[in-house]
Amino acid sequence: MSAPITCLIGFGEVGQTLAANLRAGGLTARAWDILFSDPRSIQSRAIPSSGVVAASSAGDAITGAELVISAVTADDCLAAAHTAASLLKQGAFFLDLNSVSPTTKIEAARAIAAGRGRYVEAAVMSPIRPKGIQSPILLGGPDAAAFLPLARAVGFSAIEVASDTIGRASATKMCRSVMIKGVEALLTESLLAARRYGVDGAVLASLNGMLPAADWSALAHYMIGRSLQHGRRRAAEMREVAATVRNAGIEPWMSVATAERQNWAVNHAGALPEETLEGLLDAILASIGAVDGTSLC
Repeated sequence: MSAPITCLIGFGEVGQTLAANLRAGGLTARAWDILFSDPRSIQSRAIPSSGVVAASSAGDAITGAELVISAVTADDCLAAAHTAASLLKQGAFFLDLNSVSPTTKIEAARAIAAGRGRYVEAAVMSPIRPKGIQSPILLGGPDAAAFLPLARAVGFSAIEVASDTIGRASATKMCRSVMIKGVEALLTESLLAARRYGVDGAVLASLNGMLPAADWSALAHYMIGRSLQHGRRRAAEMREVAATVRNAGIEPWMSVATAERQNWAVNHAGALPEETLEGLLDAILASIGAVDGTSLC
């Protein structure tokens, strides 16, 4: 199979990671992000070292592409699908990697179906790094099976078709996120309070005894850091998670609260350079005005 013309819509963490993977595989992708209009944005500053061809517009990026990969924020998922629908060439695949509810995926699929493209639902079932294009991905929709040869040709090696019905793959992702993003929020809240009371060491020790993990301190540093770095995107995803849970007839109390904590976390991203969990917690506590991060109130 000859190298397909590939387009990335959205050039955040996922888009940049896939661009590097495609480049390593000998493919050059076109890319478009609304923040390309700001030369100071992270997306714009990533272009020179990415190997992508930065398009001047969504139309410039999508026109003629055989594969369009949508990797925008949850809030922009539908807008990206509607924009692409009228620009896709006949039979082109639109791979929707966005972390959104089954309902949103179904709406995005309808938008693509109104044009000439073929919609493929995708749910990335792990952090995009470090595995990148080799991350486990569930596919869904009537065109998912037909997409497999092209997907493997560009480097997606851990993909599988979950269902020919759109929504099941994203439901799997959303229900997983209740746990993963919820644990991030719980660790942030638990350990900040524990650090303020000077009992964080004891709390971590108790977790090691009850909920075995390789290293709870390292895990907490990683997960809290992810919230600080990507909290806004995670909050948008958790609002989609809440919609997923609500549509199942269950009140999404935990998911809504997680969205609020994730959105809060991004305001304290200045703590990210701290290399230890204690330093990270102390920096966050200082940023919220806690007087002493190691003494009893």
